[in-house]
Amino acid sequence: MTRLGIVTYNIAKDWDLPTILSRLEKLGYQGVELRTGHAHKVEVGLTKDQRAEVRKRFEDSPVELAGLGSAFEYQAAEPAVVRKNIEETKEYVELAHDLGSPGVKVRPNGIPRGANLDGTLRQIGRALHEVGEHAAGFGVEVRVEVHGAITQELPHFARIMAYADHPNVFACWNSNPTDVVDGSVKGGFAPIAGKVREVHLRDLTDSAYPWRELFSLLSARNYEGYTLAEIPESGDPERVLRYFKALWQAYQPAPGGR
Repeated sequence: MTRLGIVTYNIAKDWDLPTILSRLEKLGYQGVELRTGHAHKVEVGLTKDQRAEVRKRFEDSPVELAGLGSAFEYQAAEPAVVRKNIEETKEYVELAHDLGSPGVKVRPNGIPRGANLDGTLRQIGRALHEVGEHAAGFGVEVRVEVHGAITQELPHFARIMAYADHPNVFACWNSNPTDVVDGSVKGGFAPIAGKVREVHLRDLTDSAYPWRELFSLLSARNYEGYTLAEIPESGDPERVLRYFKALWQAYQPAPGGR
């Protein structure tokens, strides 16, 4: 069954970890992706003991650590920049392992001005292959967010995944407006459907996005991963998250009605 959680970006960016766990438990959310740079302070600088403490907090809570959200990217024209992102991704993977996180989210972020499109997609894919191989040794998935101008266009994203060509490199569906063609996301979803391990959801009141169709597509594949609310911060976050959960429940396909 599809599970509901949040990305701390940005609804919970100012919450510390105890607040995240207590609020999500109260609101009936099952998991959280901890985005780097937020008030929870779950970062690679944590000591061994601090990592163990974070892991125990999740083990003692009904709220699961759905994943770690990074902003590592591999499209830069400068090889040294790409290498830095690869090596820092590997450090983040090891943090995920220590915390018991099943995955790390990374992203493409567009094409540098003047760069060859296919060459850049191949470069991103090769970097993902390397980090995916490293992560496999730690039992951590690499989840690639459908992100960035040009790179979020699903035909291009599918090529990135093909170039990555690794069983431990997966997709994070990002619910972008560019997914929608003639009112549907079926065409773009189909080529990467088997690789989707995580889904980021935007504002479920956006009628331009076919939310019911998306949830039906996930259900048809017996998707059991997380669908995570990636929504703006609010002066009344608990109220917003209650409404989000209610809409999420309303969009779920009826049993047998995929």
